[in-house]
Amino acid sequence: MKTRIYKSEDLNKKEVQEDIKNTLLSGRNVIFPTETVYGIGAYALSEKGIKGIYEVKGRPSDNPLIMHISNNTDIYKYTCDHQAYVEDLIQAFWPGPLTLVLKKKAQVPYIITGGLETVGVRMPSHPIALKVLDISDIPICAPSANISGKPSSTLFEHVLEDFKDRVDIMIDGGKSQVGIESTVLDVTAKIPVILRPGVITKEMLETVVPQVIGGKIHTSDDIPKAPGMKYRHYAPKGDLMVVDGNIDQVISYITKQINTTDSKNQIGVICTTDLKEAFTGAFVYSIGEPNQEEEIASNLFAALRAMDKANIETIYAIAFHEGKYKDALMNRLMKAANQQIIKL
Repeated sequence: MKTRIYKSEDLNKKEVQEDIKNTLLSGRNVIFPTETVYGIGAYALSEKGIKGIYEVKGRPSDNPLIMHISNNTDIYKYTCDHQAYVEDLIQAFWPGPLTLVLKKKAQVPYIITGGLETVGVRMPSHPIALKVLDISDIPICAPSANISGKPSSTLFEHVLEDFKDRVDIMIDGGKSQVGIESTVLDVTAKIPVILRPGVITKEMLETVVPQVIGGKIHTSDDIPKAPGMKYRHYAPKGDLMVVDGNIDQVISYITKQINTTDSKNQIGVICTTDLKEAFTGAFVYSIGEPNQEEEIASNLFAALRAMDKANIETIYAIAFHEGKYKDALMNRLMKAANQQIIKL
């Protein structure tokens, strides 16, 4: 297979639109950018296309997929038994990085729900994602475009590394704006529950609904109702550890590890820009200024992939305790670290 690569401007060409639509309708896969991360898309009602996602990603089939729609009213085509507050959430946060988990209708296949009676649905805000949905005029499942377990793709080069000549079509949309996957909210009960934190925070949700129950770290024994709940995700090849404590203690601890390691290239550090100079002799990836949370979120997965590219064996990431995105960032780091944390 030779992958056909398109740029955003190509989507205005009739022949490209037909290619994308026919590829999806025939049960094959298209990779495209969303505002969160790149997604690998398939027609949500096509068992062949969905199986293609699981196969090319190496994704466990009990890990549910999120259905993407181009119009917020489409949610009523595929889900039912809505709580009264669901429409308020849609009006407040769609299009955008919020996935709502609802009871599915019969036409939604169990292959995308992990065998559950619920399905996650969202309307993305990225213009290319919306264009692909409009062109195809179908619901599209689009989990993150990465080999299962690896860091998600936030740059087109990440997609090329994992899937060139393994999928039919890729659309280059540059860097993802948000950089971490959507907030997933279970709205099947009177009080909604966060299943996966994201940049739509608990505090933001509670401006629309009176109470939201925060998420917890899920284990391998849990039945996943949404992506990211059960299996190890976002993991680099090297051994990642989150270091938590007073910043002076953190710097001292990591510096000691660097200085007592024979090969300095064996150690990587993920930190904010203000701390970059503190870690000499290691491979340091600065993910942004400490007060620029949007920048930090958009660079986190790129940092993990950079560690892989540099063949770093041991990686230290400094824990996040401040800012509105702290829960989402720590969720991704702890998943990537397989819950390994060093408390000082």
